[in-house]
Amino acid sequence: MKPLNSSFRDPSGFVFQEEGKLLRSVHQSYQPHYDALMESGLYDTLKAKGLLIPHTEIKFDNKTYPQRYRLLQPERVPFISYPYEWSFSQYKDAALTTLAIQQKALAKGMTLKDASAYNIQFHKGKAVFIDTLSFEKYEKGSPWIAYGQFCRHFLAPLALMAYRDPQLSGMMSQYIDGIPLGIASQLLPFKSRFRMPILLHIHVHAGSQKKHAGTGKKVDTKGKFSHAAFMGLLQNLEKGIKNLPLKTSRTEWGKYYEETILSKAYLTKKQDLVREFIADLKPNLAWDLGANDGTFSRIAAEKAYTIAFDIDHLAVEYNYQQVSAKGEQNILPLRLDLTNPSPAIGWNNEERDSITQRTQPDLVLALALIHHLAISNNVPLDKLASFFAGLSPNLVIEFVPKADPRVQTLLATREDIFPNYTEEGFEAAFAKHFTITKKKAVEGTDRILYLLTRRSSNIPV
Repeated sequence: MKPLNSSFRDPSGFVFQEEGKLLRSVHQSYQPHYDALMESGLYDTLKAKGLLIPHTEIKFDNKTYPQRYRLLQPERVPFISYPYEWSFSQYKDAALTTLAIQQKALAKGMTLKDASAYNIQFHKGKAVFIDTLSFEKYEKGSPWIAYGQFCRHFLAPLALMAYRDPQLSGMMSQYIDGIPLGIASQLLPFKSRFRMPILLHIHVHAGSQKKHAGTGKKVDTKGKFSHAAFMGLLQNLEKGIKNLPLKTSRTEWGKYYEETILSKAYLTKKQDLVREFIADLKPNLAWDLGANDGTFSRIAAEKAYTIAFDIDHLAVEYNYQQVSAKGEQNILPLRLDLTNPSPAIGWNNEERDSITQRTQPDLVLALALIHHLAISNNVPLDKLASFFAGLSPNLVIEFVPKADPRVQTLLATREDIFPNYTEEGFEAAFAKHFTITKKKAVEGTDRILYLLTRRSSNIPV
């Protein structure tokens, strides 16, 4: 019974896997808080509103595990994502969900001891809190112990995304306990100081931290922070985050399929082919790499839970807005640079898994993507074939030849140093790892769609 690498910091319990089940062990020391969570009605309220992941209590041998108070089996989230992979609206929803939970907890005589962004996941199209052991009984007059963590994990990244660039959420991969407020304050523009929540909770907060740094003095706030002041703090943060703007300047791939596609006919024919190619497959999890606005992710989502990855923050943002508006439960848009994917970070490089360590998809879509990797980023075809073979047993991939206008655009500003980038070269490279199950031209273009099946000798061990 070994705790997951991401579950070692909390003295109240830990998460582990056993016989394919995800389980959470609750220590005896957490008994008063767990009982308060369940008996106060807070758990039922949060569960009913879809704010907290539900769990089932499992029987266990008390003699074998005398330090355990409860054993829980939480509902499994299909894919674990991290804050530096979220769009602006995803990040905002994660922050507002945390604040909504804290407000409901306070009304029930409880509080959150943790406000980590890693406690939020996206499940069934919504942000949901996953750490059942983050709740504690509220002591009258106590401040919010997780306030500083909330500012580092949520407010600072969101402010930087809003006022500077949405891609700055990537800083969270460098600061596992949130972006330091002093750094956020320095990076934010002067005009941000005219926004009261940003002024107070980042700039003034950072100044206070700097003033008291190294003094070794513990500030006694017990009895000085009323219930009304606590609720006022939460409402002030909530209002400020709701009003944060998003820069919507055009990017290369934002609304790609609406504005820059070759033709509507091409799009329709490719949709029909993708649907045909995966008709006989029975995947549980699909990845759409280079998903743009999620047009083809939605086809995959008819068959499996689908992660829609794209490098462009506006495309991911637009996709997530569709998911939210339509109440789609089977699609998770995330930002990912395939040439520099999310690494393993944290303690011993094991606390947060790399993108390929988290789970293996049964199906991968790579549509209108390979020319960007092979030509724009100089990744040889054999390396691409090896990469895809390590991901999934089934691959739907589109080969875009040099004659295609999109490839011609890529080659217009550089020397053509890609003699093997041909249909024959593509098939030769991928034949080392896959067999061609289906191959069809996309009518009206020079593009070719393949369904490739991984050879049994290339199954990762």
